[in-house]
Amino acid sequence: MKYQKRKKAIVLLADGTIFYGKAVAGKEGSSFGEVCFNTGMTGYQEIFTDPSYYGQLMVATNAHIGNYGANSEEVESEGVKIAGLICRNFSYNYSRPAADESLEEFLDKNNLLAISDVDTRALVNYIRDNGAMNAVISTEVDNIEGLKAQLAEIPDMNGLELASKVSTKEPYFFGEPNATYKISALDIGIKKNILRNLAQRDCYIKVFPYNATYEEMREFQPDGYFLSNGPGDPEPLTESIETAKQIIDSDAPLFGICLGHQVIALANGISTYKMHNGHRGINHPVMNLLTGKGEITSQNHGFAINREEAEAHPEVEITHVHLNDNTAAGIKMKNKPVFSVQYHPEASPGPHDAEYIFDQFITTIKNNKLETA
Repeated sequence: MKYQKRKKAIVLLADGTIFYGKAVAGKEGSSFGEVCFNTGMTGYQEIFTDPSYYGQLMVATNAHIGNYGANSEEVESEGVKIAGLICRNFSYNYSRPAADESLEEFLDKNNLLAISDVDTRALVNYIRDNGAMNAVISTEVDNIEGLKAQLAEIPDMNGLELASKVSTKEPYFFGEPNATYKISALDIGIKKNILRNLAQRDCYIKVFPYNATYEEMREFQPDGYFLSNGPGDPEPLTESIETAKQIIDSDAPLFGICLGHQVIALANGISTYKMHNGHRGINHPVMNLLTGKGEITSQNHGFAINREEAEAHPEVEITHVHLNDNTAAGIKMKNKPVFSVQYHPEASPGPHDAEYIFDQFITTIKNNKLETA
């Protein structure tokens, strides 16, 4: 049994706190990153492959991980993006007919270190109280001082640019070439289901690297522009911010999700900040201030825009608010066809309350065409 081969393992936090567990399938080694947690009950494969999680050690709050295996269609990028997995119970067997393989096999192919048998409830409570911080998961349980020294060298997420690590190196196309609408998308960590949602709405998308210029994106002659989600601190993305400024100045439709939302805010002079422990899960309540309706949303971000600065900005209106902590969850420009949200309307993993945002983007494009005709 694989359960008998597992090695002792630890989670060592930057402040010296240690949590104990066992390596999944007896794997050995160490993996470093910022420790964070996701409260979703399902969707672990989408989470593990989400580029926004690049460089992070993911704590799964659901007690059982792996019980429905892995499916090749349920990925958000090419390969696993998290730095490591921390869970309570890891299921080596799965019971879903649609699965292609076990989660163990999926993680093995991606060479990911995972540890289980950790008191994840205690770990999550600790992160809630003390904030997200760098950590290491390791089977080197007798080398605590050595691991502490290595951990001290890992850069803090605050000020860390990671979009270049996950962005495409060359432009590529997605969707049907004869679609009604053409979209230029800036890939700063884009998820596949965002592209699927745009393609389903009759869009042909050209995806550009994170450092693409406005001139390069404009050459595609798009009907609208899109700024994707992604990992890391938005403030170092000076090239993306400059591109966003020029798109805004052009009066073209512009839509941003998550990191793209933060880039649009920065392009308007609204600052961002690192949150205490971020929002990560598929049950986050948001109020749409334009409709008065509540939405349950999927979220994954460790940074947020400054709400006070957004409220004071003469050209910006806050459209959505997170009901747990009143942070800004969406903005739009008052006199430009520009808007963005801090959550994930592509719903991968669910829920689907916010998919209308993609329809709103298409409506914005249609209205802009009529105005410029």
